[in-house]
Amino acid sequence: MRETPRTGGAARALCVLLAELVVLQSWPIPLQAQDQQPATLSISILEGEGSVNNIRQRVAREAMVQVDDENHKPVAGVLVTFSLPDRGASGVFSNGTRSLSVTTDNAGHAVAQGIVPNKVAGDVQIHVVAQFRNLNADAIIHTQNAVVAGSAGGAAASAGISGKVLALIIIAAAAGVAGGVIAATRGGGSSSPPPETITAGTATVGAPPTTVQPRRKH
Repeated sequence: MRETPRTGGAARALCVLLAELVVLQSWPIPLQAQDQQPATLSISILEGEGSVNNIRQRVAREAMVQVDDENHKPVAGVLVTFSLPDRGASGVFSNGTRSLSVTTDNAGHAVAQGIVPNKVAGDVQIHVVAQFRNLNADAIIHTQNAVVAGSAGGAAASAGISGKVLALIIIAAAAGVAGGVIAATRGGGSSSPPPETITAGTATVGAPPTTVQPRRKH
């Protein structure tokens, strides 16, 4: 009669132990969560550094950065803000303002697309700020607004003429000049008289005729 309560108590204790093991396995470990939290941020410039923005065509190269942690691993979900100067050589982003905020992807990349430079030539500094929880990092992307040296291709592009169409126009013009020269040499210019044709006759060479006089009789 006394062994029955002991057996029941041992069974209950075993059930409680098993329940605690299940809870411990499903409970997040604080140390692992701390390992996933970056201690510092760093910004690497992937595209845009030293690029030249064509202010005639209003085209600029996009800017791209990568945000890493202290172990040089990319950090996703970082808020990255690109800012252009308020005056002088500058431009606007695709949203029509001088500031654009994007979030890094799983590779830690953030891209500022659709930059349109203004018509002021000079150095342009794009200020980049990365923010993740209580961490911050910043960097500068150096670009330049410039007028591309004038050329046939550049002038045609600014006028809305493609390079292929320009090449066809040049070929057609060259063909027209060549045709005019050929026409001038054949009949369009001063004409020279046709050459004279001399036909030689047939010459007959022979001895002169001989006249024989009859003898007189004495």
